[in-house]
Amino acid sequence: MAVTNTNTLQKPDAGANFEQPVEQPVPVLIKFTPNWRARLVLCRIAGAALIIAAFSMWLMPGSATGADVWPIKLVASLMFLLFGVSLLTIEILDPRPDAYFDPIRREVRVLQKNENGRPQTVLRRSYDTLGGARFADDRVELFEVDGSLLMKLPLQSAEVSRALKGQLSGSVTIFA
Repeated sequence: MAVTNTNTLQKPDAGANFEQPVEQPVPVLIKFTPNWRARLVLCRIAGAALIIAAFSMWLMPGSATGADVWPIKLVASLMFLLFGVSLLTIEILDPRPDAYFDPIRREVRVLQKNENGRPQTVLRRSYDTLGGARFADDRVELFEVDGSLLMKLPLQSAEVSRALKGQLSGSVTIFA
């Protein structure tokens, strides 16, 4: 029995519209994190230097190997090794919340990490219940209906600012 392929390429209709698809809003996540990456790099560099120092004090030529110096070198090298390993393995858990703007549910959620490191919702507000928003170059301020400041968020880039303006423009008054 022969099987034939009935899927054929057809020519598009003369009136077919091949314009770019309408841009769908994407969720926006704004983090409150400072420059933790630079701090981690500095801790790891210091940790590696301490570990190298712990081993190199035993390998240096001309170092004293007398019985009275040996216990001091041993304690110092063990301390360097211990501090170096602890600096290499340090992980910074940032307790600051994250703001998540959801275009599908049209709400903003503030997520705080609990003691296990998992995000937990601490504030959920619909876009319709916000009073207004003011955009600056590097931040956005969200206001309550009565005009009081609800939250001030840092913006990482102009793209994040445009995406957030696009989401909020239909429901929230945007101040200049």
